[in-house]
Formats: sequence, C-alpha cells, structure tokens
Amino acid sequence: MNYLDKLKAIHDKWLEITEKLTDPDLMSDMKNYIRLNKEYKDLEPIVDAYKEYKSTLENLESAKSILATEKDEDFREMAKEELDAMQEKKDELEEEIRILLLPQDPQDSKNAILEIRAGAGGDEASIFAGDLLRMYTRYCENKNWKFELVSSTEGTMGGYKEIVLNVVGEKAYGILKYESGVHRVQRVPETESQGRVHTSAASVVVLPEADEFDVELKNSDIRKDTYCSSGPGGQSVNTTYSAVRLTHVPTGIVVAIQDEKSQIKNYEKALKVLRTRIYELEYQKYLDEITKTRKTMVSTGDRSAKIRTYNYPQSRVTDHRIGYTMHNLSGFMEGDIEELINALQVAENAERLKEGV
Repeated sequence: MNYLDKLKAIHDKWLEITEKLTDPDLMSDMKNYIRLNKEYKDLEPIVDAYKEYKSTLENLESAKSILATEKDEDFREMAKEELDAMQEKKDELEEEIRILLLPQDPQDSKNAILEIRAGAGGDEASIFAGDLLRMYTRYCENKNWKFELVSSTEGTMGGYKEIVLNVVGEKAYGILKYESGVHRVQRVPETESQGRVHTSAASVVVLPEADEFDVELKNSDIRKDTYCSSGPGGQSVNTTYSAVRLTHVPTGIVVAIQDEKSQIKNYEKALKVLRTRIYELEYQKYLDEITKTRKTMVSTGDRSAKIRTYNYPQSRVTDHRIGYTMHNLSGFMEGDIEELINALQVAENAERLKEGV
C-alpha cells in the first residue's frame, strides 16, 4: 500500500488545525477549542510517523542511486548497508503506520472512571476487591497518573463491597478499558480455617469520564437529596447533611456520594459520576455495535464475561480472552500489569487489521 498520499493528507489537516489553534478568537468558543486541541494531539503521532517515513524513503532512494552509479567498492558497500538498514526500517514503519491509521475509539484519550464491586464469595470477595484496588492504584502510580476516590463501601472483614475511582492520566481510559469484566480469584481465604481453596469474584467496570461538553445536564432534570453520612452497619458518622443523592429524572439514574465531609464536594463528585453514567448509555450502544463485528473482542462490551483468573496456590494469572498466562502473581498484584495490557492491545490491533475494522 502507498501510504504517502494518505499520510500527506493527514499532515495537511494537522497543519490546518495548528493554524486554527493560534487564532485568538477561538478561545471564545471553548467547546470547539477543546475539540480541535484533542484532534491535534490525536494526529500528532501519525504526523511524526509520516515525517520519519518520508525521510526513510528519501534515504532509501539515495542509497539506491549510489549503488546504481558509484564505482568505488567501499562506497558501494556502505550504500548497500544503508539500503538494507533503510529497507528494514521502512518495513517496521509501515507496520506501525498500519496500526496508527486504524480508526481509533474516540473515547480512548479520556480520563477513566474505575469501578470495582465484590461479587460471589462473601467477605473474601470484598477482600479481593480491595486487592484489585491496590493493584490498580500501584499501576497508576507507576504511570504517574493521578487518582481520586469518588465513593466507597467497606466490607465487614476488610476490603470493599464497592469502590469508585476517578483516574486522570494520558489515555487512561484507552489503556484501562481492557480491565472491564469479571475477575476471579482462587486461594485460601483469610476467613477459612480448614485451609481449603475457595473461588471468589469481583467485577470491574471502566468508563470514559464524560466532561461537561459531552453531556448537557439541565438543573431541572436533576433532583437533589441530602442526608447524614452512614458508616458500616448503617450508623450515622456525622450529624450534618453532607451526603448527596442525585436523581436524573429522564433516565432514572441515581448517584449517591458521602465520602467527603463537605456537601459541596460530594455534590461535585456526584455530578461528575452522573454525567458519566448518562454518557455510558450512549457509549454502550457503540460497544455493542463493535462487539458484533469482532469475534474475539478484547475490550468487550459484555461486562459479565469472566476475563481473568488469579490463582494464588500456583502464583498464576490467566487472561481468558487471549489465552495469556504468566507466573508472577505477586508482582502482578503490586501493579506490574503493563505486559498483559500490551498483549491485549496487540491482540486487538491484530484482530482489527484482520477484520479491516
């Protein structure tokens, strides 16, 4: 395939966007500014690849020209080495460009809302949900991403029945989206006195964080209720009405936040989650549509699918979507999950290239 024409068109579009971003009048239209800025950043890796590819083709032609005209054997040998190196680089760049030119999920560059909920397994499932939280927060720290607790419900024996995090980082959603699904653990629980291996589960949902330009919320569509925060067992932990419950009347979506002592902060967090929940309704349609076209979709829209097993007796982690197994469970649970996420990305890209999606 001749990539130059396609890449040049993208480069020209990038230059056009660059010029628009320097227009001082653009700042008066913030929605358009954010859209253009995002498009600029999305196109930048393709533009960089175009420049390198163009330079490689020029060096390749130069080496061919020397071989065709040069009589000096030393020069010819150098040109042949250059030709071989440039041909190899050209092949590598073309493979990289093929992937870069695949249509991207427009949500990939967004921040993420990460939700972990204990599933089957009682107290052990809550403890496992807490272990998953530690795994993800360590991973975020390794990538220098910021994360903020949005809401949580603690388990009676430790861990969490439910916890929601807001993750802020470059392409946070595009990387973490592969974690959506049911995670299963096989181990001897702390609560087990007989030493038997039990199987428990926790579900993970990763959503693209919606900003105010994605979802327009009308105050008239939101019902706000305030109440006293409560701790484990339902007892009141303070006497002020700081907890906030928001109900989006048109969709019936309810969000309750009580983690902050300030009603204002709880309201802001609840609004952010509510906006994402409404956005999710539309986004789920998109996920369902692309899942139909890909037979082994790794970032699947089916969040009830069992995606991974953590086997403690054998120190084994198995991702069932791509049949990937590694034997470093302790490191994995400390946030060393990059290798598996990279494998999932490679598998999805290979599938998309094969399907032509």
